[in-house]
Amino acid sequence: MKQILLAFVPIFVAVDAIGVLPIFINLTKEFGVNEKRRIVFQSVWTAISVAFVFILVGKSLFSLLGITIGDFMVAGGLVLFCIAIIDLVVPGKRRRMPTEELGVVPLGTPLIVGPAVLTTCLIIIDQYGIMPTIMSVVLNVLFAAVLFIFSDNVIKIIGKSGATALSKVMALLLAAIAIMMVRKGIVNLIHL
Repeated sequence: MKQILLAFVPIFVAVDAIGVLPIFINLTKEFGVNEKRRIVFQSVWTAISVAFVFILVGKSLFSLLGITIGDFMVAGGLVLFCIAIIDLVVPGKRRRMPTEELGVVPLGTPLIVGPAVLTTCLIIIDQYGIMPTIMSVVLNVLFAAVLFIFSDNVIKIIGKSGATALSKVMALLLAAIAIMMVRKGIVNLIHL
């Protein structure tokens, strides 16, 4: 139990479910309750699947393909940046991503389980073992899911105007997060 708790904390910081919540609200504000639940389920499934595969074969697969964590950070950052730019520069029009895609990219990965989580997993596997790492990922992803499911309560509190303002601020924040991911990825690549 202690190993799971020790592994939980760094993954909690890396997942940053509370930080991802406004982005989830922004991306799903035009979807109904059932669509949002499907998106949450798909993002949980995607995040856990990506994390499990990476935990089990990440080092070997990346090595085989010649991919570094830096490469992964740059790619994830570029995907997020494209989404943010569309949200910022298309006034009055809402980019509507199909629910099949939204739960996978960008929510499942790279937002819930992205380079930060995957890198953290590699580090804590060596410290605490595979099972505590897997349990910590599952618990953190489920925490994110609970936050996402109750996101409508946040909308009720802040109202429609507040949601619109939050949407634009979050699109800008998403762009900044994307640039940060690209920057860290490039720094990682330079230091190879």
